[in-house]
Amino acid sequence: MAEIDPTGEQVRLRRSGPRGEVTARIAQVGASLRALTVGGIDIVQGYPDGERTPSASGIVLVPWPNRVRDGRWSQHGAAEQLAVSEPKYGNASHGLLRFFPYSVDTGDAAATLSARIFPQSGYPFTLATSVTYALVDEGIEVTHRIRNEGDAEAPVAVGTHPFFRLGDVPTGELRLAVPGATWFELDDRMLPVAERPVDAATDLRGGARLADVQLDRAYGRLARGGDGRVRNTLAAPDGRTVTVWQGEGFDYVQVFTTSGYPGTELAVAIEPMTAPADALNSGQGLRWLAPGEDWTLSWGVTLSA
Repeated sequence: MAEIDPTGEQVRLRRSGPRGEVTARIAQVGASLRALTVGGIDIVQGYPDGERTPSASGIVLVPWPNRVRDGRWSQHGAAEQLAVSEPKYGNASHGLLRFFPYSVDTGDAAATLSARIFPQSGYPFTLATSVTYALVDEGIEVTHRIRNEGDAEAPVAVGTHPFFRLGDVPTGELRLAVPGATWFELDDRMLPVAERPVDAATDLRGGARLADVQLDRAYGRLARGGDGRVRNTLAAPDGRTVTVWQGEGFDYVQVFTTSGYPGTELAVAIEPMTAPADALNSGQGLRWLAPGEDWTLSWGVTLSA
């Protein structure tokens, strides 16, 4: 019997573009973006076959991103207790589908992965969720759809956790820019205690060389372009740039660097989110879906010369 990869079925997408072939690899478990290339240039940080997903790499975070303090939350007068999935800090982390195998519907250049959340301890709601990965000329566009299939309003937030690179350029040499005017101060359990204006130590609007910073920080009040998109960028010294854009609804971003990612000295995650950590308690950025209501939102990645 063939050995099953810990991340499940591997979905491989391919299309032609003006810079050459665009390819992507999506893992069934967590609907995670596992690889992306444009013209032979890797722009998503991969990891070896046969390994579990490291550092939540590429997974979809739903019905909440980041953390919930103690796994406990209360909204609209109801108190709930989620499983504590992050024992180190005593929190519930990264939603309910991190290790769930999505159903897969795939074509040559696009794939839709779907999963249903059923009522359970700490989250007594029913959601139909899907994520569509569609290759475009310079990268990929990702569309999330969530539908409340229950008979009560359901609190929802969405995030994703991709890691990026730019070909063979050492990650430490890349310059990260994030258009956030505020940042979230954290306590020793990595939970927000205040949202503050950026200062000299936290402002990434002008960019920072990744070798010079250590990051695990969320940003808010993100500036949008004339097309309504937020643009976070990773720029190489030669001018090539990976842009992670966020559509309407993705009003926050988490940036994270680690030396513990397999196969590289330094890895960087840029994580579009609709809400900051502990939103089930604060209510900040939380979306309440009425019974039968749908929510659609998107983000994407492009490579430019």
